[in-house]
Amino acid sequence: MTLQDVPAVNACLNALATLLMTFGFGFIFTAQRTVDPERRAAKIRLHRASMLLAGAVSVLFLIGYVAHKIMVRGVHTPFGGTGAIAKIYYAMLISHIILAASIAFLVPRTFYLSLSGDIERHRKWARWTFPIWYYVSFTGVLVYFFLYQWWPAASVKT
Repeated sequence: MTLQDVPAVNACLNALATLLMTFGFGFIFTAQRTVDPERRAAKIRLHRASMLLAGAVSVLFLIGYVAHKIMVRGVHTPFGGTGAIAKIYYAMLISHIILAASIAFLVPRTFYLSLSGDIERHRKWARWTFPIWYYVSFTGVLVYFFLYQWWPAASVKT
């Protein structure tokens, strides 16, 4: 694996986290509508496992992202698109960055509430945390495609 492969690996980690969050949401959504206590408990366990795995994958992404930034010495990867697509990209990127900073607090706090057994507060926090985390994870994959696949700059240095 080379330094140029790291952004693609990071995008795959973000995609996997998004997939795990999707499953985790599906498990808890169906658990809430399940009357059989055993099936409900099983779905809650699957929800917990999916979300913890999504958290672990997100941590791996963050380690890879920071390591890549250190290895390229902070060199900026330029966006090759122009016009309307550049406006769309930069609007997405700005919202992604701002919200990514917030999930650094929201996700651990939401996990803490669940793991400590404070399920009612966990639910309240998760109503905000989940859509923000999901958006950041999904747009992280889009940022990769915008930068490296769909509109790469003429000479991308990584």
